[in-house]
Amino acid sequence: MRRPFSLLSLCLFLAAAIPAAAATGHVIKVLPQLLDSKGQHTTTPSLYDRDAYQAYLRLHPTNITGIRFAVEWKSSGAATAPLKLRMELRGAVKGDLPPKTTLEQEVKPGGWFSHWAYLPLTGEAYRKFGSVTAWRATLWEGDRLLSEQKSFLW
Repeated sequence: MRRPFSLLSLCLFLAAAIPAAAATGHVIKVLPQLLDSKGQHTTTPSLYDRDAYQAYLRLHPTNITGIRFAVEWKSSGAATAPLKLRMELRGAVKGDLPPKTTLEQEVKPGGWFSHWAYLPLTGEAYRKFGSVTAWRATLWEGDRLLSEQKSFLW
């Protein structure tokens, strides 16, 4: 009788000594989506229509009024600091250096499933910035980088 009790108490002691895991996260997918004058990236919910409308907007740049980045992300574990999604953008060269800007959004951690966040660059900020040539999406827990995904030209 003593042996099973001793074994059980040893297991409980060891389980209590294992530190809790820190938060982990992944940036799964990043979709740059051009926006029209109504702020829409598609005309219908169909994925085919979305892709066709994006091709149309690329062929007619006067109809573009902004861009948004749809970022699919996932986190697990307990976060000790707020989670942030950050998009760093580089534009087409004007003069000596390309323009740069950063978009940030605080996100809520947890859950079994992935989540989507939308980071837009619209209006006057988009007109000043111009076209995006490279991007990098990162997921941060406070000052700690959890995950990143970047475009080919980054």
